[in-house]
Amino acid sequence: MEKDSREYTLTQTWRCTYILLSAQLLIAMQAVSRLEAGKPAPDFTAADTSGKTIHLSDFRGKKIVLYFYPKDDTPGCTVEGCGLRDIYQKIRAAGAEVLGVSVDGVDSHRMFTEKYRLPFPLVADTDRKITENYGVSNEKWKMARRVTFLIDEQGKIAKVFDPVKPDVHAKEVLDALKA
Repeated sequence: MEKDSREYTLTQTWRCTYILLSAQLLIAMQAVSRLEAGKPAPDFTAADTSGKTIHLSDFRGKKIVLYFYPKDDTPGCTVEGCGLRDIYQKIRAAGAEVLGVSVDGVDSHRMFTEKYRLPFPLVADTDRKITENYGVSNEKWKMARRVTFLIDEQGKIAKVFDPVKPDVHAKEVLDALKA
């Protein structure tokens, strides 16, 4: 009986270890986007802040700062968006345009943009297709992770920022554009 109890305990310990390692692997896989520099940026069609339908391909010939963020008007997302707002003219002078993407809708984007005077469009990814195609979906919370892609004039990914620290991200983006 004692031997059976030890075997049962050992089996349970192995099962728990397996589950824990599987969960850690899943978290690690979500922490890194699957797209990388040199790959084509997936095109998309979605509504922007104004409700106008845009396509990533509409911006071909320009560099794009495509930044994904979790939720409008939350602390980290506000810091990140306002940081990009504050250097927006320098980003434009470097030949780039900024597009923000979250799973929030157009109305939420409009309020967020007006409240913080964001000068660039926010893309409403309400069906999460863009977020999924870029590999930045946080499945647990059903929103985007904080990841930024610099896309070159030919539509290829030039750089991926993952992870992103909202308070220093704008400077990192500008430095990368100037490099």
